[in-house]
Amino acid sequence: MLAVTADDQPSAAPSPGGPVAVLANPTAGRGRHRGMLPHLLDRLATAGRPVRLLEARSAEEAEAACRAAVVEGVSALLAVGGDGTVHRALQAVAGTTVPFGPVPAGTGNDFAVDTGFPADPSAAVEVVVAALRDGRSHPVDLARMTGADGAVRWYGAVLAAGFDAIVNERANRMRWPRGPRRYDLAILVELARLRPRRYRLRVDGVAQETDAVLVAIGNCASYGGGMRICPDADPTDGLLDVVVGGRFDRRTLMRVKPRIYRGTHVRHPLVRTYRARTVELAAEGITTYADGERSLRLPVTVTAVPAAVRLLR
Repeated sequence: MLAVTADDQPSAAPSPGGPVAVLANPTAGRGRHRGMLPHLLDRLATAGRPVRLLEARSAEEAEAACRAAVVEGVSALLAVGGDGTVHRALQAVAGTTVPFGPVPAGTGNDFAVDTGFPADPSAAVEVVVAALRDGRSHPVDLARMTGADGAVRWYGAVLAAGFDAIVNERANRMRWPRGPRRYDLAILVELARLRPRRYRLRVDGVAQETDAVLVAIGNCASYGGGMRICPDADPTDGLLDVVVGGRFDRRTLMRVKPRIYRGTHVRHPLVRTYRARTVELAAEGITTYADGERSLRLPVTVTAVPAAVRLLR
């Protein structure tokens, strides 16, 4: 049953007798887990509920299929893939009581791992099966992003709005080379063009302007497959962690970037951190990337929404 909450976001209740819907991305992780899907579905069936594999040929179709499944009354939704697959599924379950299980099978599995799921897909499915059998779910926060035109997107891990977002946007416009080398080339091109951008921030109502190269707003700590850009972010504290890397030149940025994997970059004197319930962010010519997926153009307002999704663990 679909309802509307006070903030005009749809919510739905799970159907106890409904199927468990599964969104699977066979190309996630460059296809290395493709052969595991039948096994994962077989294990999921041992929870004693019907299993329904959703059909989709594109990211947009995947998101639409998840939304339709939730409206039709599934008892739970699973996403087998990386952060991009999880991101599409979250648009359907965010703000509802339909439980959700991210099964990490991509190159980047930051939301699943940061919220307590095993990195191995088979082990993660066993966690989900046990939760389904016991009728157990665990609430965690999500971030809700609203664009200037009123468009709303949810994300679970991190919103990138600085150099990394610019590199992703460059890579997505390139037709050559194919594969990971395209991203590597995009990094080189944008490093050559590197310059701080002027950002306008409002952190829980306190306004400021700053020149920066790196800007991230995290519900979880990691993005990009384990880079701890917001190392102190906790998806259960009802707050967002904001990390702003200031006027880095090329040499300094390349020295700081490896430290992001350990989260020690926040100790650099050009890095500032904030914690807030609501963040307004504006800059010219920036398209954000949420959970690694192309998202809204700045300006955006990001709000921490406590217990916005219930995880099957």
